[in-house]
Amino acid sequence: MNVTLAVKQYISKMIENSGPGMKVLLMDKETTSIVSVVYTQSEILQKEVYLFERIDSQNRDSMKHLKAICFLRPTKENVQHLIQELRRPKYSVYFIYFSNVISKSEIKSLAEADEQEVVAEVQEFYGDFIAVNPHLFSLNLQGVSRGRTWEPTMLSRCTQGLTSVLLALKKCPMIRYQLSSDMAKNLAENVKRIITKEYELFDFRKTEVPPLLLILDRSDDAITPLLNQWTYQAMVHELLGLNNNRIDLSRVPGISKDLREVVLSAENDEFYANNLYLNFGEIGTNIKNLMEDFQKKKPKGQQKLESIADMKAFVDNYPQFKKMSGTVSKHVTVVGELSRLVSERQLMEVSEVEQELACQNDHSSAQQNVRRLLQNPRVSELDAVRLVMLYALRYERHSSSILPSLMEELSRRGVSERYRRMVQSVVEYGGKRIRGSDLITPTDAVAITKQFFKGLKGVENVYTQHQPLLHDTLDQLIKGRLKDSQFPYLGASSLRDRPQDIMVFVIGGATYEEALTVFNLNRNTPGIRIVLGGSAIHNTKSFLEEVMLASSHSGDRAQGSGRHSTRR
Repeated sequence: MNVTLAVKQYISKMIENSGPGMKVLLMDKETTSIVSVVYTQSEILQKEVYLFERIDSQNRDSMKHLKAICFLRPTKENVQHLIQELRRPKYSVYFIYFSNVISKSEIKSLAEADEQEVVAEVQEFYGDFIAVNPHLFSLNLQGVSRGRTWEPTMLSRCTQGLTSVLLALKKCPMIRYQLSSDMAKNLAENVKRIITKEYELFDFRKTEVPPLLLILDRSDDAITPLLNQWTYQAMVHELLGLNNNRIDLSRVPGISKDLREVVLSAENDEFYANNLYLNFGEIGTNIKNLMEDFQKKKPKGQQKLESIADMKAFVDNYPQFKKMSGTVSKHVTVVGELSRLVSERQLMEVSEVEQELACQNDHSSAQQNVRRLLQNPRVSELDAVRLVMLYALRYERHSSSILPSLMEELSRRGVSERYRRMVQSVVEYGGKRIRGSDLITPTDAVAITKQFFKGLKGVENVYTQHQPLLHDTLDQLIKGRLKDSQFPYLGASSLRDRPQDIMVFVIGGATYEEALTVFNLNRNTPGIRIVLGGSAIHNTKSFLEEVMLASSHSGDRAQGSGRHSTRR
């Protein structure tokens, strides 16, 4: 169960099917992202694809010496663009691949437009999702809900994305969903409807234990996407923002031209692949080791690498090293910027209080610590608001809650009204009234444990005690103890055996911390294969955007109203 491999195989097969000769790859906005996340341009160039074009681009030249491979989502707009293209073909022959199921009537329209008989083949290749890691996929959607119900176009897109993942992995699953969420039930029913309608596509070889699809709602755990992160991939997304494996570093002080945008992809960056899930201290140590290995080859001017700043100086002073390893200069820059932000925003202290709020139940200590940090001018606006949100979720119904006075403190700090309004919106989105699970258990008082690596100044390694709710849900599921009363099966049948192949989808977005949980469960539980997906992969900023988009429609909050939006 490897989503990255599934998409790569589809793309390789498209290119192979077109035979030898020079080719152009025609894509739309979404399929461009789908391809770029699993293949680099240079890898595709080696397969004789010399040109990459958008189907909606008006000013493409006619190049009759090229074969066209079209990889497109089956939308009405794309079908229209293709019809226009086939009426006046710019290339010698067309191999057309849709990323999902396309209707017979649309195939007929394309056939009618192909008067010059340039179409060699039309096929469905189910790569209708972004394969972020081998066990993690995203649909890159923001704002999937209106209050507690679906935005109708988003329900349709999530249904398509999820069914394409099932087809790509060749799974026809039993479905369980979170009972407390109407949206989860709507999506489960829609996926089931497609499986029934397209039963021939889903006719895979039966396994002893059927695969399982579990559909969850982000609102059941609003704490995980609010926490600062300390493992490499999650931290990069939280502090710098990962968008289709790209990071924008243009705002980094003194950044060189070639590092303004960098790509972090485990598929073709060995250091990143090895350090993806390691924490900040270990990464610092690993970069230091890498640099020292290189220094051994250069006996002159031996210098000690004590801090990230020393490393940056070292890389800048060795242009030939930069040439040999763009990878290292990239990671030194990224880790250097993470380190600068950690120290500038005092994230070690902030994170310690976040962890206490997420995992412990000591109200008097929590209120003192939150208040102390709100009065610290070096704590950023976002971090101040996130601490108040975590306090509001944790002590929502506490008899001595000091939330009103914390809100006043935010006001005094000059925090914008938009950010202050978000505190209430987060509680409405993921508060006690909404949740179907025990996100917060009062007895969960764990002593905070810290580990520090002293190997590298400027990079501290923190042990974070928080486990996402998803960890418990999957743990119960694997042990066969997940309650049917909270996560019912869709339909009459249920699994007698413990599941082995599990696909989890989080409506409202998953996080890299949850991806780490799935990675560890896959590694430590023999016989279990889990793939995680979400309508998006959130950091705190994008999660708060999701919450605000949902709450701006919260007039539609009537409980059952979600059931009307299943068909578009």
